[in-house]
Amino acid sequence: MSHRADRGHRRLLAPVAAAVLLVSGLGMVGVAAATQQGPPPEVPSASAQGAPADATARPAPAAAAGTPARAEAPKPRRTGRPRAVDPAPARAPAPAADPVRLRVPSIGVDTDLLDLALDADGALEVPEDPDRAGWFAGGTAPGDPGAAVLAGHVDSMDGPAVFYLLSALRPGAEVLVDREDGTTATFRVDRVVRYPKDELPTADVYAATGTALRLVTCGGVFDDDSGHYRDNVVAYATVAG
Repeated sequence: MSHRADRGHRRLLAPVAAAVLLVSGLGMVGVAAATQQGPPPEVPSASAQGAPADATARPAPAAAAGTPARAEAPKPRRTGRPRAVDPAPARAPAPAADPVRLRVPSIGVDTDLLDLALDADGALEVPEDPDRAGWFAGGTAPGDPGAAVLAGHVDSMDGPAVFYLLSALRPGAEVLVDREDGTTATFRVDRVVRYPKDELPTADVYAATGTALRLVTCGGVFDDDSGHYRDNVVAYATVAG
């Protein structure tokens, strides 16, 4: 955006269309039921094996001490896979800390970050200071699932502003976001696109999936009648690794 006319809040983005994507998942745990084999048939008696006809007239020989009169059936054995164990529920990661600084070495950006909100018309506010960028504090924090949106001016009446060279970013460029807990989220630029402001794809800019970053400024032709640039420039980046 430009501050050629004034240094007040100026519209950088078209009104944001809110979208919520709900994802549900179903898990299935298979449990293998144990099966049981029946006992083997009894060992047949001597008469069933064709014993002599006078076997009943002779006394049967005494069984040896400790020898059973007939074989015992083995105990049934359980077969099948062991019963499945439900895994412990995964612990949700802690939310990322708020961002405090943005660094884009390839275009010389090194700025602290202001908190930005939506104005009464539903458009994203922009920093009053053209040399500082801000992040949409009502949305995703850099490093959390979804797209974090950072915005800044392209120029002012005094000359180039913080995102003056945003359109010069190339795929693979590194973007670093320092957070208030001392950690740094690292992103890589995927692409840089310019859109007419009334055609800005807000569903892509404010995406609810992935872990991404959007850097947004103004571009294209400056409209003297409205005091605004006609286009938006958006750098799309995703978390490194």
